[in-house]
Amino acid sequence: MDTSPATPVPATAASTEMCSYAVDLWTSDVAILHDEPRLKSVLYAAAEAGQAIVLAEASHIFPNGAVTISLVLSQSHLNVHTWPELKLANIDLLTCGVLEGDTILTYLRTHLSATRCNVTRVTRDATGEPH
Repeated sequence: MDTSPATPVPATAASTEMCSYAVDLWTSDVAILHDEPRLKSVLYAAAEAGQAIVLAEASHIFPNGAVTISLVLSQSHLNVHTWPELKLANIDLLTCGVLEGDTILTYLRTHLSATRCNVTRVTRDATGEPH
């Protein structure tokens, strides 16, 4: 179980550096997992905190009250799918360049009242150069 903030992307990262974050976040505030407007507000604020520019959004509320929201960012995407019955939000974030993924995740942990959080962070090679 990883409850530490995601490893920050260095400030000098090349504009082509990409990081993929897969996050499982359990919350003490189950109500937010059903509340599309509130959840959307938190995602927008997290994106802004991480210097992301939101270009578009899509969302859906399922019959059980679970919510999926996708934000298309100029630097990639931020998605969340909630599982209220498990007190769980699955978050997918792909960053590129100056986007501050660790800041976005810290914001989400705080404003989604995380009780537990697993983060998998993978640096993606966008250069196509052989290693």
